[in-house]
Amino acid sequence: FQISDNWPGYSLDLFTYPQHYYGDLEYVLIPHGIIVDRTERLAKDIMQDIGDNDIVVLCVLKGGYKFCADLVEHIKNLSRNSERFISMKVDFVRLKSYHNDQSMQDMQIMGADDLSKLTGKVSFLSFLLILFFMFCKDIVGTGRTMKVLLHNIEKYKPKMIKVASLLVKRTSRPDGYRPDYYGFEIPDLFVVGYALDYNEYFRDLNHICVINDHGKAKYRV
Repeated sequence: FQISDNWPGYSLDLFTYPQHYYGDLEYVLIPHGIIVDRTERLAKDIMQDIGDNDIVVLCVLKGGYKFCADLVEHIKNLSRNSERFISMKVDFVRLKSYHNDQSMQDMQIMGADDLSKLTGKVSFLSFLLILFFMFCKDIVGTGRTMKVLLHNIEKYKPKMIKVASLLVKRTSRPDGYRPDYYGFEIPDLFVVGYALDYNEYFRDLNHICVINDHGKAKYRV
């Protein structure tokens, strides 16, 4: 699903959202209900590709936790209503790429040492699904972050590695990596909500919104 560069978004007056963010947002880019429906569709696509394999989910924190929880729940529901039961385990890693609204030159990968926990879980019979909230130029521009993360994972020899992202940000740089599954391709905007933050704020916002200059100044560190 592609959102065009000239998409005006939805008026904030049409939705309810936390009062402490009044005046900090431009508009709603993707309402929560549309996110839920699209995530369910991604779950169906993933289920079709899993085959008879069990699944290990590696959630990239912090922004990915809401997307991860909802996607995993949809997969569980589909599994319960199918003829085959999918065994599913979840682990976590964290990436840090922004200071205020500016991307940093070097990505920080935290928790990568804990990937040793995957030993015995990710085997040649497993389907490994890596979940991001958003792919942007820091991750797909050169692919260096994905290369580092995948290098740490491939030593455990999963049968398949797939990457899913709720959002893919369109940029002028050529993509060096593109996820196997994604929910929405969006313009090059700084968005918040649905667990995606600006200096740890806006994670409690259900909709995906565009932050305004007032909001950036208010929560700048």
